[in-house]
Amino acid sequence: MVGREKELSIHFVPGSCRLVEEEVNIPSRRVLVTGATGLLGRAVHKEFQQNNWHAVGCGFRRARPKFEQVNLLDSDAVHHIIHEFQPHVIVHCAAERRPDVVENQPDAASQLNVNASGNLAKEAAAIGAFLIYISSDYVFDGTNPPYREEDIPSPLNLYGKTKLEGEKAVLENNLGAAVLRIPILYGEVEKLEESAVTVMFDKVQFSNKSANMDHWQQRFPTHVKDVATVCRQLAEKRMLVRRVPNFPISEDPLFHA
Repeated sequence: MVGREKELSIHFVPGSCRLVEEEVNIPSRRVLVTGATGLLGRAVHKEFQQNNWHAVGCGFRRARPKFEQVNLLDSDAVHHIIHEFQPHVIVHCAAERRPDVVENQPDAASQLNVNASGNLAKEAAAIGAFLIYISSDYVFDGTNPPYREEDIPSPLNLYGKTKLEGEKAVLENNLGAAVLRIPILYGEVEKLEESAVTVMFDKVQFSNKSANMDHWQQRFPTHVKDVATVCRQLAEKRMLVRRVPNFPISEDPLFHA
């Protein structure tokens, strides 16, 4: 997985098509991105890939052909991909993020947002990989934004509660992990409903009717490219720190975008 490997590519010329074996450079730094098919996951995978990282993304229903298909609820499958790929960094973007689905399927949502996150943290710790867990500002009640790392969480809905429990599960299984609490996201969407920002357009673009929206929420829309850049910078800083003996590492694992 490191150095130079052979890769087959298809070359088209007028009247013919042929397979050509070419040598490709494989970067030495390895990152595994879960939820790589989602809005944020795609941006994170792209950011690492474009900055000299060997990036492998995994997903489930939409994984193939670009990403590895991994069921994060299958502990054997998670163990296999982590121990086979041996990533230096894991960015855990996968989650059930739809509040209505979480409310209607609480057990399934908890298995993915909490149990799978804890298991992933344990597997990362076993090989010494740096884990970045993507959490949410839904862990707060929204009464006094913007929030800082030291503010006390107080989630109001089940989604926020599962993300907070996911944080706890990650840090209990991996003391060296980082938690990144992010707000509402927007960016290059494949579907308008991928973002709470663009979903508003989906409600009005083909209708002459007005859409009901609240006027009291204070949100902080953040572009996925900016979050992806922060993830890469955190990863590169952690790898640099590990090369310096006796370098102090902050005991506060919580970050806010």
